[in-house]
Amino acid sequence: MVKKLQKTSAEKKTVPHLSGAVKESAQQIWLAGLGAFSKAQEEGGKVFETLVKEGLSIQRKTQSAAEEKISEATSKMANMATNIQSKAGHQWDKLENIFEERVAKALKKLGVPSARDVDTLTARIDELNQSLHKMNGKAPATRTAAKATVKPAAKKAGSPAAKRPAARKSA
Repeated sequence: MVKKLQKTSAEKKTVPHLSGAVKESAQQIWLAGLGAFSKAQEEGGKVFETLVKEGLSIQRKTQSAAEEKISEATSKMANMATNIQSKAGHQWDKLENIFEERVAKALKKLGVPSARDVDTLTARIDELNQSLHKMNGKAPATRTAAKATVKPAAKKAGSPAAKRPAARKSA
């Protein structure tokens, strides 16, 4: 029992010393925290401004990169649109030619003279009219009069072109 009392008295002497050390350590930690807080307040504004500047710099870089990519994409799309328009134009031309050829075939099957046929006949009529007037010694008549005078002669010849109705000439 004596040993127990000696131990407890020894513990009592170290406990105040230990509790003082803990208090002092806690006090130092508290003061260090207050110092860090004060330092953060002082330099916090500077750090914030630095972060804002860095953020602005990064935003400008990303914005310029994005604008560059957008302009590249725009030019690619414009090129693609031009190519597609060109191809479509060629296809329309082909389709138009096919349509014209088929219409010409259908008209030929129906016996409708082509523009070339009408022009050839008109030139031939003019030649005949001139030669006729030379033989008679008269001045050549107007084209409409020539057509009227030649039509009966062509009907007598029995040519297929003479049997067709007179084609209208476009202006």
